[in-house]
Amino acid sequence: MALATRLDNLGTETAFAVSLAAAEWGAKGNRIFPFHLGDINLPTSSNIVEAMNRAIADGKTGYCPGAGIPQLREALAANVGGDRGLKFDASNVVVQPGGKPVITKFIQTIMNPGDEVLYPNPGYPIYESQIEYFGGIAKPYRYIPTGTGFSIDLDQIKSLITPRTKAIVYNDLQNPNGAESTDAEREAIAEIAIANNLYVLSDEAYFEMRYEGKSKSIASLDGMAERTVILYTFSKKFAMTGWRLGAAIAPKEIADVISKLNTNDESCTTHFVQYGGVEAVTGDQSGVPIMLNTLKQRRDTALDLLRQMPGVKVHTPEAGFYLFPDVTEAMANKGITDLGDFAQQALHATGVSFCTRRHFGRPQEGEKEQYIRLAFSGIDNSDIADGLKLMGEWIAE
Repeated sequence: MALATRLDNLGTETAFAVSLAAAEWGAKGNRIFPFHLGDINLPTSSNIVEAMNRAIADGKTGYCPGAGIPQLREALAANVGGDRGLKFDASNVVVQPGGKPVITKFIQTIMNPGDEVLYPNPGYPIYESQIEYFGGIAKPYRYIPTGTGFSIDLDQIKSLITPRTKAIVYNDLQNPNGAESTDAEREAIAEIAIANNLYVLSDEAYFEMRYEGKSKSIASLDGMAERTVILYTFSKKFAMTGWRLGAAIAPKEIADVISKLNTNDESCTTHFVQYGGVEAVTGDQSGVPIMLNTLKQRRDTALDLLRQMPGVKVHTPEAGFYLFPDVTEAMANKGITDLGDFAQQALHATGVSFCTRRHFGRPQEGEKEQYIRLAFSGIDNSDIADGLKLMGEWIAE
């Protein structure tokens, strides 16, 4: 019997493939320095854990409303809205088992087969996967290297729009390249969306993961709240990756559809986990700055060592936990022409495991630079130092 043909269009989160290769090399007795997966090896704050345990003890182990418990929806409406200068209520909030389902349900809600959706490339691979899986036409837009990081190619975005374009996926504080829009760039994206009557998925997974500056949301701009779905996740800010808790913050007519999809897909997000979410949003926040300080130390250690490597260039991201070094010259110095070979040789020579630009979408025409992505959220500072010193020595050979 044949399986569904749409499965041919289903991609995956490619960082997990890198994780498998690292695990196989480690199983042979080699030391691994895991920079490949954006997990967090810091504990969830104890007050959040205790709130979840109380909920279990109190019998919050059955079904609950598909859109989420009222206490969490109300807390998120106040918190997300307050941070962005917007007024939301519980009807705008649909709790999810993680941030990732927001991508899937946004696509299902606004896109018909044959519709076009613009998405960032390089970018989180699940965007492309879900657009194509549900029969849409995935149209990638690029980033342009600048002196301080990367900027969106706005001219390319304008050229990609046709009468069939339905939406744009926008990931400010970007994964993998750490790009953050200027006010002018964010306003330009909003103008394009309004002029072409596009929906926007604003992936704000790293909105609170800041070391400098202050985050802004495209939903806060005039005319955008009514067409924007915000992807919110507890995974990053509260070190709750494995809890699988997030939310879609959306106009009510979209939120109502996403709530119906919840009922069809998973009935509800795990009941007692949501009480941990309430505590995370409304309770003691003292663990957040401690975690951010730890991550900032890791970022700065990695940046210092990368900048000592011959032929490696890297900018300083003010948020998130990814570095996106340009290794074009380093590869040329070592006589390596293929980025995958560079990653494999680095793993075998030094134990440093990382994703490459190719794990975040097919390279676009005209790309010349070669990039790798280092996640510093799941590796201790001492291991960052050990691993990158080894990598620097290997590159310099």
